[in-house]
Amino acid sequence: MKVSFDKTLGELRTLLRRGLHGPQVLAFLPAGVLTAFWLGGEPLLILTALCAPVLYVFANGAPPEATGDTATRKGKLADADTSRALAQQALDRAVAANLATACIIVELAGLEEASLPPGDTTADTLRDLSLSRLRNALRRDDTAVRMGDNRFLILLGPSLRLDLEALLQLATRIQNALEEPAAIENSMRYLSASVGFCGSPRLPSDAKGAQLLEAAQIALAEAIANGPSAIRAWSEHMRLAHTEQKTLKSEVDRALAAGQIQPWFQPQLCTSTGQISGVEALARWLHPTRGIVPPAQFLRVLEDAGRMDRLSEVILQHSLTALRSWDSAGLEIPRVSVNFSDQELRDPRLVERIQWELDRFGLTPERLGIEVLETVIASSPEGIVARNIVELGKLGCQIDLDDFGTGHASITSLRRFKVHRLKIDRSFVTRIDRDEDQHRMLAAILGMADRLGLETLAEGVESVGEHALIAQLGCDHVQGFGIARPMPADQIADWAHQHDERIAGAQRLGRSSG
Repeated sequence: MKVSFDKTLGELRTLLRRGLHGPQVLAFLPAGVLTAFWLGGEPLLILTALCAPVLYVFANGAPPEATGDTATRKGKLADADTSRALAQQALDRAVAANLATACIIVELAGLEEASLPPGDTTADTLRDLSLSRLRNALRRDDTAVRMGDNRFLILLGPSLRLDLEALLQLATRIQNALEEPAAIENSMRYLSASVGFCGSPRLPSDAKGAQLLEAAQIALAEAIANGPSAIRAWSEHMRLAHTEQKTLKSEVDRALAAGQIQPWFQPQLCTSTGQISGVEALARWLHPTRGIVPPAQFLRVLEDAGRMDRLSEVILQHSLTALRSWDSAGLEIPRVSVNFSDQELRDPRLVERIQWELDRFGLTPERLGIEVLETVIASSPEGIVARNIVELGKLGCQIDLDDFGTGHASITSLRRFKVHRLKIDRSFVTRIDRDEDQHRMLAAILGMADRLGLETLAEGVESVGEHALIAQLGCDHVQGFGIARPMPADQIADWAHQHDERIAGAQRLGRSSG
């Protein structure tokens, strides 16, 4: 009975809040006063005047300053303890009214670039403007505070309807408000906003504010990983994945030291001769209890842990060791290609380290391919990244531009960085033997590369039809599951011998049929 009464009371409060919130209040008061005077004269008029403030407070709850620390509402940062306290207050208010609340966390991208050169206050102006825009997009009893240089915390007041659809609509509205271009000092500034949120109905009934806050933070981390401008809602599956990520993060150093993380190699073929033209080193984590950990999962763990540089060292050493062992076994594998991330390319000693490793293994620089994502080149026209790529090219290493077609690198960049080969992203290769648009697109890319004097390699080749058509179009090399899956170094020799036998058999068949 008490639960039913509380629910009715909460719904009544929500209805009154909707009716007594905003400009409509100004229209309601004169009408109420006149009606009271007409029905009951002066006594009822006085009673109405006395009851109106009480009714308003009942409908709207405590004023905003009572729902959290006043300082945070004036723009100061809310630290971890304050953020948890605000989340607990929002949850307590919602439970007391038998309604729901939600926690939304937003992270802005682009603020760092806004304050160049150092000392410029543009970023601070944008932070203040963003907080103002947030509060204008919310209701009176919602709370919005800054919880970091780029991060904002939003806690919704007690609400009757906070299902996934309603929260997604609100998150989109908030994102649109924050991404609206801002005119500051005669120039337009553009920010992107990633949003993570969790509604209290998605959590257990005895959940605390800290759990609500953590759930929104997990959702935000997922949004940032899929950004820019992504929106993600918390789910139980997301929580389990986050827990697993934390576990892997605690194990990553031990895995690197114990040799659990090492390269597997995927062969690349020359389309003219069919011979192996190289192999690509791809990191694999062979976990003792989990088996093979998906690369997308553990590479993110390594990046979050700041261990990509250590991964680079491990993969490079294993790759050069494998290349020398294949030479000793009489295998003709001209080159091994190793992927280098933006973080690794920022190492000022990278060129020196690679030169030292090549000398140590007795290998010439042209035996090593340096794979760089097109997005890295497109976003790093100057600085240490650019210098490292140029110097590695001068050293004699082959520079491969990976995932070409996804990062919008200019033709000038291709020449300036001394790119040797374009690795065409698999999105341009899939279904090329069945899709005329794909056919035309790949032909255009290959034509451009030919005019620029660049070699080409098609990634993600998965069928005989794709392989044949790509070769006919003039692509120099191919790689993909249709040719060979990545494999440990000790399996490359067997695969290479079997491949040579297939080529020899095809040549004999061709001569006999001729």
